[in-house]
Amino acid sequence: MPCPVPENEIQRLDALVSYDILDTPPEQDFDALTRISAHAFSTPAAVIGLMDAHRLWFKSQLGLGVPQLDRQIAMCAHALMSPHEEFVVEDLLLDVRFKDNPLVTQGPRLRFYAGVPLVDSHGYALGTIAVVDMKPRTFSEAQRNSLKDLSRLVVSALENRKRALQLSRLAMTDFLTGLPNRVQFERVIHSEIAHAHRSGKQFSVLQMDLDDFKTVNARHGHAAGDEALVEVARRLSRQVRAEDLVARFAGDEFGAIIRQNSQDSLKLLIKRIVQAVSEPISLSSGEKISIGISVGKATFTDDIDNLCELLTRADQALYAAKQSKTRSKVKA
Repeated sequence: MPCPVPENEIQRLDALVSYDILDTPPEQDFDALTRISAHAFSTPAAVIGLMDAHRLWFKSQLGLGVPQLDRQIAMCAHALMSPHEEFVVEDLLLDVRFKDNPLVTQGPRLRFYAGVPLVDSHGYALGTIAVVDMKPRTFSEAQRNSLKDLSRLVVSALENRKRALQLSRLAMTDFLTGLPNRVQFERVIHSEIAHAHRSGKQFSVLQMDLDDFKTVNARHGHAAGDEALVEVARRLSRQVRAEDLVARFAGDEFGAIIRQNSQDSLKLLIKRIVQAVSEPISLSSGEKISIGISVGKATFTDDIDNLCELLTRADQALYAAKQSKTRSKVKA
């Protein structure tokens, strides 16, 4: 029998993605609820499953031993069709929808299923909490209500996790440009250093300052300065690859982490950055301003073993770049 799909499937999948939970490691809150479910209903297996486009992925599972199931054979796909009701099949072998299902006819040879959809505040069924057994059994009204209560606890855990992620991201994001801030920048560098020690692969750090940015604020006002910073952030982001990272530290200070780049390609990147930022910026007032940028680079190598040394070298290179520009202006 074909796998049913909710009418709001596109919106439901968007809601699921917003939780940023698929393929994440096990977490104590969800594992505890799975254990409680199996114990409360005396079943050999229990799952908290989230329904992706083509699979039922288990955030937590006990007794099945697999991380996911093909959506076409997952009983939970049927449970999603009635978001506000429990879905119980007391003998799967006697149900025309499941009697030929490989989960019933082959290992683990399921015979009983009870699941309740995990419904978010907008009414989208993200997945289910379910208990299963290898033998038929009855499921009382009281047990159905208890499983509904457990589903609410799972949804609460999902919502709490989502809020915590949002707060964490806010704490690591620059409010003006939307770029990662210094905290996130340094956290990623720590990870890159650890990866470099394991793999031997190098990465580079850029430290960047805008040239004479105070003049922009003085002549055009701080609102214009903010507009310029947002545009600079956009231009910087367009110059790097998806696997690289651009951050704003404070004021007119930016940084970048460039992964697996040769020194020649790094020089070309810096040249592109300078050219892109130097292009005139059109303000909402109709005015145009021109600013420059100075860039210092440092590459992680065996003789650098910590974040502080890497950033110090990049900062020294930035200072040298600024001094070189100053000398050029004086000569001119």
